[in-house]
Parts: sequence; C-alpha cells; structure tokens
Amino acid sequence: MVTIRTEMPFDIDAREDLLDRVWGPSRFQKTAERLREGREPSAGLSFVAERDGDIVGTVRLWDICAGPGRPAVLLGPLAVDENQRLRGIGGALMRRAMAAARRRKQRAVLLVGDATYWRFGFSGQKTAALWLPGPYECDRLLACELTPGALDGARGLIGATGRLTPAPSLDALIAGLGRDAASARHAA
Repeated sequence: MVTIRTEMPFDIDAREDLLDRVWGPSRFQKTAERLREGREPSAGLSFVAERDGDIVGTVRLWDICAGPGRPAVLLGPLAVDENQRLRGIGGALMRRAMAAARRRKQRAVLLVGDATYWRFGFSGQKTAALWLPGPYECDRLLACELTPGALDGARGLIGATGRLTPAPSLDALIAGLGRDAASARHAA
C-alpha cells in the first residue's frame, strides 16, 4: 500500500536519490530550478509517497510571484519511481498538493509541464504574459487558479519569494570536512 504524507527532514536523502534516478543531473539545468535553488519549499507543501518504507514519489511547492504583487506557488518537481508508475501515485501526489495549497489559502499554482495537467485544472490561458528567468517552452508554462481571478492581468517575470535555505553552521561545515577527509583516507 502507498501512503502519501508530509515530507519529513529524514526523507531528504531518499527524495534526492529518487529525483536523481527519475530526472538525472539535467534536473539542475532546468529554468524552474532557478526559482528553487537556495530556497526552502513553501511551508507544509512538500509531500512524499511511501511504499513499504521506501520513498517512491515526491512533490514540492515553492513560493513565487506570478508577476509583481501576485503571490503564487510553483509545483515541482514531481517524480515517481519508474517501477511504481501507472499506479496513480503521481495523481495522488498532485491531488494532495493541490488540496494542501487550497487549505493554506494559496491563490494560484504554476508549473512547467505537459498539457496532460489539464485534468488537475491547469492551462496556459493566464500565463501568456508571464515569463521565467531562463529558457523554457512557452506552451509548457501552465497555471491553476485556486481563487478565481487570481491571475487576471498577470504580467511579468516569475520570481522566487520563498524562505532562503539557511546557511550551514560552522560546526556542520567542520564536521563535513572531517567526513570528507576520512572518506578520502579510506578510499586511498
């Protein structure tokens, strides 16, 4: 049985491993990543799918502005383990994320994705005058208004507005250096 639940700090490594398997290193080259890097996901809007203790799916939402003065969230990346596809896990993650965004009074959700997201209420109808900070296919910039009219007249650059990722403490950096040195000695 698959359980969709809020992502916890102890899920991060498994989540990153899943994203590496599903999207590969090219995920860091995507324009949407420019809106995520150095930021924390929107509070309470990160979810994982777990099956038999393994993370088999993930989705996060990120605080952005859809042009000046228009708060919204960006959905992504969404990933499901290759061996778990076609079981409805991606759809369950989407529904959970969208419901949580509504409960948290988000007004609109944007994503860069395929037209198949129409089944969750996404379209390109209100994104034509918005643009991302880098290359992307315009027809893949989609939005879903959670509050009717939230994107009426939206125009401009989509920007990151979320919390910055805290810098590591000096103790954590020193501890990391110690582990790296120990690993290097072990490998030699």
